[in-house]
Amino acid sequence: MKKYSALTKYINFLENDNVGEWIVDKENDDSSERPIHVPFVSYSITVKKLADDIYKFAKESDEIVPSKYAEILQANGIEWGYDSMMKADASELDAQCILALLIASLRAERFCDGALLEFIKSGAVTRWLKRLQELDEA
Repeated sequence: MKKYSALTKYINFLENDNVGEWIVDKENDDSSERPIHVPFVSYSITVKKLADDIYKFAKESDEIVPSKYAEILQANGIEWGYDSMMKADASELDAQCILALLIASLRAERFCDGALLEFIKSGAVTRWLKRLQELDEA
């Protein structure tokens, strides 16, 4: 069995899944009786399982300490921010850095609703998973 298959199995799912959508309250009028609910992203079951599997893999792996993702990105010249992470050339990165990118994309969601959705819809998460698949096949 390949080392990263627990994660790379999601490549086809992400390419063919409605990964998530913004839920915006259009029914309430912001009165005291009917306050408007804050918009949020509702993620698909596939994305929730992927997130769980990324954390599980990182916890069980000797390749990465989940809390060190920002340091790993920095050591590879990548800032923990959307633009820098998106521009990172995955084809040149090792597995540890790819795992750090995946963890960073999950952590970004805690600070900015919809961040993970953007990383997925832009194709970045799939690109990172495909790099892990390449490393598995090398």
